[in-house]
Amino acid sequence: MNLKYYYWYFQSALSNEICDKIIELGNSKKEEIGITGNFRERELSKKDTKELKKTRNSNVTWLNDQWLYDLIYPYIHTANKSSGWNFDFNYSESCQFTKYKLNQHYHWHCDSFKEPYNMPNNVDMHNKIRKLSVTCSLSNPKDYKGGELQFDTKENFPNKKNKIITCKEISPRGSLVVFPSFVWHRVKPVTKGIRYSLVLWNLGYPFK
Repeated sequence: MNLKYYYWYFQSALSNEICDKIIELGNSKKEEIGITGNFRERELSKKDTKELKKTRNSNVTWLNDQWLYDLIYPYIHTANKSSGWNFDFNYSESCQFTKYKLNQHYHWHCDSFKEPYNMPNNVDMHNKIRKLSVTCSLSNPKDYKGGELQFDTKENFPNKKNKIITCKEISPRGSLVVFPSFVWHRVKPVTKGIRYSLVLWNLGYPFK
């Protein structure tokens, strides 16, 4: 799919007070290791965990508070329209509060899967795919180093010389970026401090 815009951003959209509130809420929940790929389908052994951390090394908690969706949804709809994507979506998964500590990272990946969700017991997710992803920057950029969010553009701009774009626009605290879930991206290792973020995936029926 050819894209005119790889992502759409909103700088400093969330106040310091809101960012503090989300961090406090996220830190109050039970923390777990971030999972990806086939590791989702089994209980992790020590060997699995070591292998997983080569690709993804972060800590997460899950948030479902309605005020978070009410807060973020207007930005998703604005980005979807302003970018010209105009994707149909009608459900959002749980919000993922993510903590990247020293040397933690997330290697190249995309948020969408090869097949729609097969969840007949969950009508809100069954037969749907991830269409739009959102990342909210919660940390003050002075409190950490590294952890840059980058996009790989080679899938849609094969002739572009610089195929990796660093999303510098969301460095300011409270900034949001919305992007198609099939776009490849990564979070580089944090070299100092802690990087907090909030991630949300929005679902719809497969593209036609």
